[in-house]
Amino acid sequence: MAKALVLFSGGIDSQLACLILMKQGIEVVPIFFETYFFKGEKVKRFAEEIGLKLRIEDISEEHLKIVQNPPHGYGKNMNPCIDCHMLMIKKAKEIMEKEGFDFIATGEVLDERPFSQRRTVFEEMEKTLGLEGKIVRPLSQKLLKVSEPELKGIIKREEMLDIRGQSRKIQLKLVKEFGLKEYKTPASGCILTDPEYAKRLKMLKNINPNFDGNDSEILRNGRVLFEGKTIFVVGRNEIENKRLESLRKPNDVMLVPDFPGPSVLIRGFDNKIDEEIINKGKELLLNYSKKQNKDPLNSIKEITGA
Repeated sequence: MAKALVLFSGGIDSQLACLILMKQGIEVVPIFFETYFFKGEKVKRFAEEIGLKLRIEDISEEHLKIVQNPPHGYGKNMNPCIDCHMLMIKKAKEIMEKEGFDFIATGEVLDERPFSQRRTVFEEMEKTLGLEGKIVRPLSQKLLKVSEPELKGIIKREEMLDIRGQSRKIQLKLVKEFGLKEYKTPASGCILTDPEYAKRLKMLKNINPNFDGNDSEILRNGRVLFEGKTIFVVGRNEIENKRLESLRKPNDVMLVPDFPGPSVLIRGFDNKIDEEIINKGKELLLNYSKKQNKDPLNSIKEITGA
């Protein structure tokens, strides 16, 4: 039986790509490449919906370098879609060659995304990565060059589709035909496409171009404020307070009240966290606290070190 390694996001398109191949008797292995900006745990159930077990591979550090400096630039926000996808395809190629898969497949739809899902981008990517003819896109394959698996008779071209553009009418029709009950909405699960998060990440990059994964993670929690080369993160609930504590670095200062209120993480880049900065953090903590002690400033614990 032929085997296909399918890039899987959990969205309708990737689910349908798997189902179309499975219908032709192809053994399908869905793979999710996890990074600091999109996680695979929530995607597992969408693979299970079509009877498959999701394989998760962590590419966080390699992906982070792309986010810092993408050769093909960013999309609308901080999403380096072309370079991100090239990295995933490159990783898939390594797995394909090592483990004996016959080809790679994706849920990409021609012209669905103007920046990354264009014919020229598909062809450039395949040529650059030495994968010409080895990538199958079941939802749009009839509109693309004949692939190697088609030439070898592994898959039937007439059973591929010719979907193009951003309309989801055909996909939703197929959802009913395949009896899919659970599927992810079309919106991307990548936080780099979120305007508010992208704004924070741009500001972080301006003050620290070599930001690490931990730096990017703290921006996902609480209220984030920038002052010079210092970041203040104010937790909004107990879960975020604990999350910030787990992300604290040795040089950070964590402010924790002994009255009901938020924790505040203070992180400086190329500057010392002095008394003035700590006092600013305490002001923020008090501003977002509903109840305070009679002497609140002396009721805030400063945590530093490992």
